[in-house]
Amino acid sequence: MELAEAYPKFVERNVALAAISTDGIEDARGMAEVAGAKFPVLADEDASVSKGYRIFDLLNDGVAAPATFVIDSDGGIVSYHVAANIGERPSPDQILAEIDRLTLP
Repeated sequence: MELAEAYPKFVERNVALAAISTDGIEDARGMAEVAGAKFPVLADEDASVSKGYRIFDLLNDGVAAPATFVIDSDGGIVSYHVAANIGERPSPDQILAEIDRLTLP
């Protein structure tokens, strides 16, 4: 919900935002509705994306570890944070500060 509330700040910076869940499409859609997300919440039901980013089952729980990736316009990862536990997530302000740091001239 924090990301949904902060979404306009991302838009102001011309930053696209997406969330990826290892849930199925209906569950991902429901999560987006509950959170009030104005950005895509994508379903990674077979965990292929999570496995590709090497964050699947890191916590031995059968799902992707909470992770944040900042990806540039060329598709390169310029910053990331992978959580050590299910409750650890950077705040929207922390993510925005990192984006600002990366885009300063």
